[in-house]
Amino acid sequence: MTFRVDEHASEIQEIDHFDGGIGWIAHPEERMKRASHALEKDGEVWVIDPVDAPGVDNLLTELGDVTGVVVLLDRHTRDAETVANRHNVPVYLPRFFDGVTEDLDAPVARFSDELSDTGIGALELVDSRFWQEAALYDREEGTLVVPESLGASSYFLAGSERLGVHPMRRLVPPRDALERFSPERILVGHGAGITTDAPSALEEALSTSRRRIPRLTAGMLWRLGPFSG
Repeated sequence: MTFRVDEHASEIQEIDHFDGGIGWIAHPEERMKRASHALEKDGEVWVIDPVDAPGVDNLLTELGDVTGVVVLLDRHTRDAETVANRHNVPVYLPRFFDGVTEDLDAPVARFSDELSDTGIGALELVDSRFWQEAALYDREEGTLVVPESLGASSYFLAGSERLGVHPMRRLVPPRDALERFSPERILVGHGAGITTDAPSALEEALSTSRRRIPRLTAGMLWRLGPFSG
């Protein structure tokens, strides 16, 4: 599904503001709460899975000059080409992504286990015909970025969870890839990130993923049903 910028969009919601990074939700009224982020590293600004809207460049200017736009999920091209072309920078894709370049009318650069030469590590989360996803981890700053396998909008959450595994990944959560990290913050592609006690939120999301499927399903049915308002 492709989303376009609504010129009548409400004011963007700023989220996940920390030293060296910022996030925003361009359309706070959306149920999926599509979140975008920018990280500053050694004077370079990297914009991740952006949804464009009036006011986005004001947020980016707080960090510095944009060096590149990063797409971490094959279906999160969103407004990457628009932001990249406006700042005259490439769109950076994980090397294992296939078929995404055709969706971008902008210069493309590739990265493998490190985002350019930033020192920010990159890891493969999913590589299949239907889902290609990478995550970023800045060990120095303690920032973990997971665009889709984890989320914090209501669609992802069961009960009192602060962070949840994507419904399509609950049976096989990304434990092997992510449980080794003890991040200071977790930034996600849907909803505001986790900035307090992030390691426990991550451990809980991964370890309880399967057994909370019934609760997640019940919550979805309630929101979609006649009592959802």
